[in-house]
Amino acid sequence: MVKNRLIFTLLSDNGNYMLSRNFSLQKVGDLNWLREHYNFDAIAYSIDELILLNVAREDKNFKQFSENIMELGKQCFIPIVAGGGIRKLEDAYLLMNSGADKLVVNSPVTTDPALVKALVNIFGSQCIVASIDYFVTQDKTEVYISNGSKATGMTVEQAIEKAQGLGCGEIYLTSMDNDGTGEGYDLETIKKASSFSKVPIIVSGGAGKYGHLAEGIVHGGVTASATANLFNFMADGLSEARDVMKQRGIEMASWEIILSKENGLIEKDKVY
Repeated sequence: MVKNRLIFTLLSDNGNYMLSRNFSLQKVGDLNWLREHYNFDAIAYSIDELILLNVAREDKNFKQFSENIMELGKQCFIPIVAGGGIRKLEDAYLLMNSGADKLVVNSPVTTDPALVKALVNIFGSQCIVASIDYFVTQDKTEVYISNGSKATGMTVEQAIEKAQGLGCGEIYLTSMDNDGTGEGYDLETIKKASSFSKVPIIVSGGAGKYGHLAEGIVHGGVTASATANLFNFMADGLSEARDVMKQRGIEMASWEIILSKENGLIEKDKVY
């Protein structure tokens, strides 16, 4: 059984971390800024996964991106999900060898299904997350690729069906209308998607306060809520968000802290 999860998403543009609103990006700071405003030792006990997306519009620097994955991995004893710009197997191997536990694919689901199938065959279905970005126009969803710049003509349901058919084990569903607004998730679309999908859905786009993260699970019917809002969940924000989710009756994983005698490292084991 898949447990409910709270997920933090970081948007990386060649070493800078970005704030997104309707997929328009604003630079916030580099890895040092992130370390200054987020205590990753503490965050590791507040979130279940960290998603790191390479959102550079041009010339995605995979080497630098992979180095960031390694740096964050040293501070976070949680699964890291990474993607953005994977166009060949070598890209995927680089991210996995840098510490990623899962891979995110977006455009290749539409433009290169053979690559997605190959990734599923190599790393396993549970390791491949299909990212689906969409707008709603006249009550109809339309999925976009290439950082939200190209319409596919597919609805969310059609995109989910295609991703499932390729073997993707999870969906990362983002409302481009709500992205960065802080007004909450697009619950209507989420409910339809969750009732249609045969694989778990991570909902994204719009969470601006703690209650929104709970609403995605309670009212949207998904098992994971994500936020990429760098300002609304600083300091103890993610920890407080997790507490609010528990107070709303959402069953979340907890951890036992283990101090290694050999090297003093603190590790955590999930307790359900």
